[in-house]
Amino acid sequence: MGAVAASDNPYVGRWELTIPGGAAGWLGVEEVNGDLRASLLWGGGSVVPLDAAKMEMGKLVLTRINKSQRKDESGKSITVTNIETIHARLNGDTLTLTDIKPRANGQDAERADFTGRREPAMPPAPDLSKVKFGEPVPLFNGKDLTGWRLTDPKALSGWSVKDGLLVNEVSQEEGKPHKNYGNLRTDQVFEEFNLTLETRLAKGGNSGVYLRGIYEVQVADTYGRPLDPHNMGAIYSRIKPTVSAEKTPGEWQTMDITLVDRHVTVILNGKKIIDNQPVLGCTGGALWSDVARPGPIYLQGDHTGIEYRNIVLKPVVK
Repeated sequence: MGAVAASDNPYVGRWELTIPGGAAGWLGVEEVNGDLRASLLWGGGSVVPLDAAKMEMGKLVLTRINKSQRKDESGKSITVTNIETIHARLNGDTLTLTDIKPRANGQDAERADFTGRREPAMPPAPDLSKVKFGEPVPLFNGKDLTGWRLTDPKALSGWSVKDGLLVNEVSQEEGKPHKNYGNLRTDQVFEEFNLTLETRLAKGGNSGVYLRGIYEVQVADTYGRPLDPHNMGAIYSRIKPTVSAEKTPGEWQTMDITLVDRHVTVILNGKKIIDNQPVLGCTGGALWSDVARPGPIYLQGDHTGIEYRNIVLKPVVK
């Protein structure tokens, strides 16, 4: 059967996923002019549109087309197209999903089951003028890593304290296996807050500040680039800054971030670049997909070197 109207289709909405392997994912399904459209976050990376979404015998069937390059027997480079489908069945507010994709041999398919649940309804935008914040809580003492730990204890740590700065240093050796450096998180978890910090990155630098462990505020060298939801201060792949406020690499930059009722405000270097906007779901690299769960502040350390200082959080007082 074809797509049905949103009002009649219980699959329309936003879904928190736990994808195969246990990582966080997200699915958004909407009805546009009588057709279903869907976007997917699969662990890391960005939220991307799927190639097709339709109903078949009461199930939601999603399609994404993956293209890769390989060499044929003569050594010529060819493009290989693989069609992956995700079948979802709804029971109340819970999804049971199966990911089906062809194996490399092209003879059979690889299947993986996973689950999802409906994301809670988005609350209205808060009146920030009426929000009360508590006393400032310094998250970094400038001396050591007390109060911080890796999100993955098995990863390499490039984090240390040098000259009062929280520093991440990473290096890869040519011809040797890739080293997996870790992300750094607070021991404490938080719900709603204002967070201020300063950061400095080198040319080509790439890090991120995760709010409650699930929403990434991008930290990257994007000076001079057109506005994009992957730029400095963006909510990664979800919310594009309204103006550019980046400084050149090597300069200290300030971030003032407020998260209340799943709405975020970002002030970068004194300019408001995101103004009390709703965050529709987790971003790539989230620790989990549950938007109602308190979580840590975590700093991305698996890309490049980065420096932070003066990390201070003021919790919302109810």
